[in-house]
Amino acid sequence: MKLATLTATIALAASAAFANPMVGGAPMLDTRNIVENAVNSADHTTLVAAVQAADLVDALQGPGPLTVFAPVNAAFDALPPGTVDTLLQPENKGMLQKVLTAHVVAGNLSGAELMRRARASADGFFHMETLSGDALSAQMRGRTLWIYDESGNAGRVTISDVNQSNGVIHVVDTVLVPR
Repeated sequence: MKLATLTATIALAASAAFANPMVGGAPMLDTRNIVENAVNSADHTTLVAAVQAADLVDALQGPGPLTVFAPVNAAFDALPPGTVDTLLQPENKGMLQKVLTAHVVAGNLSGAELMRRARASADGFFHMETLSGDALSAQMRGRTLWIYDESGNAGRVTISDVNQSNGVIHVVDTVLVPR
């Protein structure tokens, strides 16, 4: 094998090892911001509609860095009937903003960092304050990372470390509800 071919093969393998995971059937590019990637995920159409209805697009396209715990469509579907429709009504914009910003933490927290901090804490939880001022906590259960809201509801991180130009997304299977 020629040196140039070997070098290209090694470079391709290295870039593939650090590539972002696919989310909702779409490639997630680390050169795109949170909104630019989310709109391409078939698993996040409800979240994208909610972000638009809440007028949070600009905030999530800003420089960040932000860590977003992004619920999938099935998480919204699991809410009591009518909840999403009610939240999407213009008169409930403030409540919708609070729910959505309760999924966002300032900073760029990788899955490994969340796990490390949870394991290193005295109570087994890494406690975070969201942009809404509410609390989230990360905990390791076995090899799985879980995120808890203030009510004790837990969402499993199903895809971690989806790097963005302005932060990171961790896909969760539950809507995290602030008090």
